Amino acid sequence: MGLLMLGALLCLVIILTINTASSYTSTDKYCMSCHVHPWAEQNWKLSPHHNNRTGVTVHCIECHLPPKGEGYLFAKAKHGAIDAYGYLFKDSAKINWEAKKLLENAKGFTYETACIKCHQNLFPVTLSVNGSNAHLAYLNTKEEPKPNCINCHLNVGHFDRNAKHEHDTNFGVDATASNELFNEATKVEKFENFTEKIPGTSVSFDMVAIPEGTFNMGSPESEPLRKPDEGPVHKVKLSKFWMGKVEVSWNEYLAFFQTTGSQGRTEGQVFKNKNVDAITGPTPPWGAPDQGWGKGSRPAITMTWKSANTYCQWLSKVTGKKYRLPTEAEWEYACRGNTTTPYFFKGDPKKFTSKGIFKKLFGRDTTTIGSYIVYAENSASKTKDPVSVKENPFGLKNMAGNVAEFCSDYYSPDSYKSNGESINPKGPKSGQEHVIRGGSFKSDAKDVRSAARDFTKTKAWLVTDPQMPKSIWWYSDCIDIGFRVVCEADSVK
Repeated sequence: MGLLMLGALLCLVIILTINTASSYTSTDKYCMSCHVHPWAEQNWKLSPHHNNRTGVTVHCIECHLPPKGEGYLFAKAKHGAIDAYGYLFKDSAKINWEAKKLLENAKGFTYETACIKCHQNLFPVTLSVNGSNAHLAYLNTKEEPKPNCINCHLNVGHFDRNAKHEHDTNFGVDATASNELFNEATKVEKFENFTEKIPGTSVSFDMVAIPEGTFNMGSPESEPLRKPDEGPVHKVKLSKFWMGKVEVSWNEYLAFFQTTGSQGRTEGQVFKNKNVDAITGPTPPWGAPDQGWGKGSRPAITMTWKSANTYCQWLSKVTGKKYRLPTEAEWEYACRGNTTTPYFFKGDPKKFTSKGIFKKLFGRDTTTIGSYIVYAENSASKTKDPVSVKENPFGLKNMAGNVAEFCSDYYSPDSYKSNGESINPKGPKSGQEHVIRGGSFKSDAKDVRSAARDFTKTKAWLVTDPQMPKSIWWYSDCIDIGFRVVCEADSVK
């Protein structure tokens, strides 16, 4: 009997100890003592979860753990082990905290069930029309990709003054003006590199002459980390063309936006500007397309394929030349620069990739690839100015990184399956999505190879947009896509 009572007492002590430890390690004070990123506590106190008119405080674990009874203890143990490992064995000064705040990463550390536990009424009387539309979409969307609470409410727990979830009607109006405006576009008399001038603006950009040639498009089956849609390898012959030395910058894109857009216009409204031959430009964006990283010479991002294509039409009108998006074949030919290896420089994708537990633990030599490409390992999870990388053999920059780039072709995984030599191919005649090439600041080394292919994902990239209809000009959920232009050689007399 005594042993039974002793056992019961011991069990009680253990339960109380575990409960006390669990309660203590769930306090805000304890969380902040371990989470050493400098902005977490300050931005939480500025957020609606702490700084609100009701005086209610939402504590750390109420967002970052599921409700009790719904996997609470398992999640607490998992995150606790990860945090303890980071605290003991990692240098917090070297952790990219900005990357941790990105949506795709935040989804791994917040719980939708926790959001719903507190926010049970999704249609309060104060909710806007756009908010109601967004919540209806959240409730009614059954297939993937399904919207998550933090798709729209990413910054409610940690305030970010640069983040917007509203129509940004001031976007682009603060672009730096210059007293020196170009009166006319650059006159080109022979096939060589030139600097284009956009009339009526102070904006110019470099175009590189790409010679005609024949190359093997795609990757052989022996190429490490290739995908099936990169083959079979086939011979392609291309005429000469000019291509933008770098991706279209914010300076260039905002010249178009300011001329053709309308700050008061919304989706579905008709707008025509006679001064630009009735080319209708983008509506005001939803949020901040530049992500607060800055504009200027950084690559313009988050516009849709339609918006990029319309920019090319506008640029053709104002310069008198034929500008357009590159075909997929032109893009790969220009990226390779007469090379046949996985990259336009020496290197093995298996040695460059960060995939695999040993690579993550012990790292890899990224000196070579990092000097040519802005990708996941050297980007700090944001775009960079083109001056940060070297040129490829044709004199182009960032062909295989920084931002992914639209091509004019529709995407098909089987588009390479043809016989014989292709001459200036333009891809499938129809399709649902368009080809994108080049990888981005988010990409692993395997996805910035010269033959790597991808495609637009229109529905997934508009999940957060609460408008009905959704924007045809701006993506709400893709922050690493842009484009560069091609100028047809025979359009210049």
